[in-house]
Amino acid sequence: MNKPTALQPATLLTFLLLTLCAGQAQAHAETGVAGGLISGFLHPLLGLDHLVAMVAVGLWGAQLQKPAIWLLPITFPLLMAMGAVLGLFGVPVPGIEVGIALSALILGLMVLFSVRPPLVVAAVIVGFFAIFHGHAHGTELPDAANPLAYGVGFVVSTGLLHLAGIVLGVLTLWPAGVRAVKGLGGCITALGVYFSVASFGWL
Repeated sequence: MNKPTALQPATLLTFLLLTLCAGQAQAHAETGVAGGLISGFLHPLLGLDHLVAMVAVGLWGAQLQKPAIWLLPITFPLLMAMGAVLGLFGVPVPGIEVGIALSALILGLMVLFSVRPPLVVAAVIVGFFAIFHGHAHGTELPDAANPLAYGVGFVVSTGLLHLAGIVLGVLTLWPAGVRAVKGLGGCITALGVYFSVASFGWL
């Protein structure tokens, strides 16, 4: 009786998020949003594909516990910054939209199934996808009213999203919380499927 009850909020959340993301899955595809600190801060929050992937990093780190709980959320912004530099200087990275979509799908699966690879492998997975997210942000930096403030804004916002995932991951200290976190992983996976299908132009 407990299992269906525990999964109901996750199921409702999945449908709610899918409804919210319909028609505007990628906020990084918008134009004219790059202003300054506030614009940079809001940008990851307004793009659901960015948001769920970054929360998933925190959730996965919490599942893997120390030192991954801190290493993964540190790895992501560092590699994201590298990707932003590539975007800033116009260095092409193929498949940006697909990479961002797949990040939600793959990271969601990691949380859903509580996958526990070696720490280095987990960091490589997180860092790989971070480059795609960073590149998407970096391409907007030249058009920003204040590129430095914009960059600081999206890095800070990313860190806070990781922290939100870590805080939610604390639920894994309780058996019911373990199921709830896996349910969130399922929601992120479902959204990742949606984003992936959309990125291939199948919607």
